[in-house]
Amino acid sequence: MALLNRPVRAADGSGGRIVSRETPSSWPGLVLAAGGVGAAWCVHRLLPGVPMLTAAVVLGIAAAHLPVLRHTVRGVARPGLSLAGRRLMRIGIVLLGLGLGLDQVLRLGWATVAMVAGVVAATFLGTVWLGRRLGLPGDQPLLIATGYSICGASAIGAVSQVSGSDEEDVAASVALVTLCGTLAIAVLPVLQDPLGLADEAFGRWVGASVHDVGQVVATAETAGPDALGEAVLVKLMRVALLAPLVAAIAFSLRARRRGVRTASGRRPAPVPLFVAGFLAAAALRATGVLPAAALEWAHTAQELLLAAALFGLGSAVDLPSMARTGGRAALLGLAAWAVVAGVSYAGVLLTV
Repeated sequence: MALLNRPVRAADGSGGRIVSRETPSSWPGLVLAAGGVGAAWCVHRLLPGVPMLTAAVVLGIAAAHLPVLRHTVRGVARPGLSLAGRRLMRIGIVLLGLGLGLDQVLRLGWATVAMVAGVVAATFLGTVWLGRRLGLPGDQPLLIATGYSICGASAIGAVSQVSGSDEEDVAASVALVTLCGTLAIAVLPVLQDPLGLADEAFGRWVGASVHDVGQVVATAETAGPDALGEAVLVKLMRVALLAPLVAAIAFSLRARRRGVRTASGRRPAPVPLFVAGFLAAAALRATGVLPAAALEWAHTAQELLLAAALFGLGSAVDLPSMARTGGRAALLGLAAWAVVAGVSYAGVLLTV
């Protein structure tokens, strides 16, 4: 993973002497990311209502702006932090498939499956359209739409791997989606009684509208175990749509860039390898051959890897740059939040 100092033969008339070309190492950034994961774990232990992944993003943003760390984050640690945001994110997404209980999801019935698919489609397409109309730069509309419609920062990371998005666009999108998802933990429980939702219906609404899995758990558990069980199942159904969405985006981009090859000279795969790994992991989980202990270890590894990746992405956030488009991004975030909450509420009323 670290880039080694490799001797190269000079081509500048120096007599073919062997000279040293020093390339940056990834280890300082990876060590810093590991420290960020440890700090996020401590925050979660002290404040159980704050998911570890959310804490990791916030700590990454803080590290990029603290005077004692920002030079390190933007300098010697940058290669490793970028590596964490790419490679560790892919491995974590593959392991995410092991948490997908397809048999449990299907027991909810086809009406709920159709409802969740409709919520995802309406949120994704509506957010992309509005983001383009607002003039948000780069891939931010695509990334924000993915995060709101599927599973927050993890989905943004997955799509960014196939879209080749700029690191700052990814970081800004993660920050916005994380902020809105965190606010949902406080806002949605207050609305349960005014909206007349029983505990199970409230759980389905939370599972269909809140972004990150950890945020879903933190929001739904306020209404008890029945709400929590329904919320997790509906959320898993949304996570199951991650693979087809990423594959569709990859196929669309591949069609636009037909004939374009990667740096290695090969055309990009129609389905990214980590998406195939996600599907394979979900299929393996469905066989029932893995013991509970193995699934528990895989879940822990997934949390740690995604936390490291999100710390790396958070460390790429530049708040002064975000401020220049902050108003438009905030407007898109609020509008997307209203869409996913409203469409999912209507869907729950139609399916309970």
